[in-house]
Amino acid sequence: MQRSGLVAKKLGMTRIFTEDGIHVPVTVLALEGCQITAHKTQERDGYTAMQLGAGEAKVKRVSKAERERFAKANVTPKQKLVEFRISGENFIEVGASMTADHFVVGQKVDVAGVSIGKGFAGAMKRHNFSGLRATHGVSISHRSHGSTGQCQDPGKVFKGKKMAGHMGAVRVTTQNVEIARIDVEDGLVLVRGAVPGSKGTWIEIRDAVKGVKANDLPMPGKFNAAVAKAAPKAKKEAAPKAEVKSDFVDAVVLIDGIGPKGEEVLKSAGITKLTQVAAWTADEIKAIEEKIGKEGVIAKEEWVEQAKEMIGGAEPRAKVDQDLKAKMLKASTSSDAGEEE
Repeated sequence: MQRSGLVAKKLGMTRIFTEDGIHVPVTVLALEGCQITAHKTQERDGYTAMQLGAGEAKVKRVSKAERERFAKANVTPKQKLVEFRISGENFIEVGASMTADHFVVGQKVDVAGVSIGKGFAGAMKRHNFSGLRATHGVSISHRSHGSTGQCQDPGKVFKGKKMAGHMGAVRVTTQNVEIARIDVEDGLVLVRGAVPGSKGTWIEIRDAVKGVKANDLPMPGKFNAAVAKAAPKAKKEAAPKAEVKSDFVDAVVLIDGIGPKGEEVLKSAGITKLTQVAAWTADEIKAIEEKIGKEGVIAKEEWVEQAKEMIGGAEPRAKVDQDLKAKMLKASTSSDAGEEE
C-alpha cells in the first residue's frame, strides 16, 4: 500500500556515531510545519493523492485565492507544496501535522531535490570525460571533448550528444537512502550520506520503490491531529464595550481587503472605526459598494465579520495589518507617556 511522504528542509551534513564507535556521515532534514493542505480524490480529480505544505510564507506574498484555500484547510500559508500519490485507504485528515517518526530507523527511502547549480561546465567536469592526450601533438585542447560527429554520412551531431553545457540545477532523485536516526521532538530526519540540493532547499522523502520493503511502517503514517477550529458564533459575537481589550485599536484600516480607493470612500463618508462598520445595515453596505464601484465586495471580503472579530479581541487576519496594529499601539503608548510627563 502506497503512503504519503514528507517535505523537509535540508540543513546540511554532519556525522553520528554508532554503538561500535563507527562514524556515519548523515544529512540533516528538518520538518518545518509539514502539514496536510488538501486531498485529491478519484471521484473529483481522477487520482488519489495528498498535498503537503511546509515552511511559513509571508501573507503579503500569497494571493488572495491561496490565502482562502489555506484558511479553508485551517493551516498557515506555506512556502512549498508537494503532492504525494497514495492508496485510497491512506488518507490523513487535512490540517494534520506530520511528525519525524513517520519513517523508521533503518528504512530505505528515496529523496528528491534540485541539485546545486554549477553553471556552464566543460565535458570533463560535466560528463567525466578523460580529455585529450597530454602529448603527441595536442597543444591547447587537453580538456576538449574531441570529435562530436562524422565525416560525410550522416554528417551531423546527434541530439543528446554529451557535450559542454549547463550543469546542475535539475531535479535529482537518490534511491535507497537509509534512515540513520529520527528526532521526533525537534522534527529531524537524519539520512545516511548526501542528498541532492544545497542548504536551505526543500527535499521530498518517500518510501523506497525498489529493494526490500520495511514491514513495521506506521499506516497511514505518524501525525498530530489537526487543531479544531473555533465555533463560528464565538468569532462573530461582538464583545460588550466594557469588555474590549486594552490592546484594541478601533481603526477601519485594519480590515483585510480595504484598498486605497475603499479607504478613501470610507473616509469621505466619515467611517474610520471598526465599531461603525460592525453596525452597518444592508442599505448602508449597498451605498458604500456603489461608491467603491464593486458590487458585493463587502460580503465577499467579510468586512463586517472582520470588524466584529477584532472588536471581540481577535487579531487582524493579514500579517501586514497585524504589524500596522502593533505600530499604532506603540505610537499611542508613546503619546500617552508624553502627556503624563
